[in-house]
Amino acid sequence: MSMQVNSVEHDSPFGDVIYSYTRAQALEDGYLVDVSEMAREAGLKVNTALTRAVWDDCVEWDDDDSKRQTHQDQDGRLWDVLFMASMAARTNPNSSQILYQLYRVPRGGRGTRAKLVKLKLHIGPGDQGEPVITIMMPNED
Repeated sequence: MSMQVNSVEHDSPFGDVIYSYTRAQALEDGYLVDVSEMAREAGLKVNTALTRAVWDDCVEWDDDDSKRQTHQDQDGRLWDVLFMASMAARTNPNSSQILYQLYRVPRGGRGTRAKLVKLKLHIGPGDQGEPVITIMMPNED
């Protein structure tokens, strides 16, 4: 009795990729927000993006928010997120994933008191294998 084995070669041990969603596509679609320019000023040396959830919770701020709650601006709020990320990265130079915290005034309502929020900094490969940073909520991947 002889048995014939069909051999199929794949680049991946899991077979062909069915679907992939690139970082570039996520940036184009608005799921990620590129903040690389200010991130470099804050000390993060690689391309950096925030997830939409982080942007909406920690950065987004307009004149109506300032009138209703307290005077702030988006650039200042973004700086806080990035500066604290930079400090966390310097404190944990050998980690690819770092949890850190900062205070921000939650958007919406009439609150003026800053509340603590936890964020996650992840450094990993970009679309071409280059190092990139993504700052996200702790429950995001």
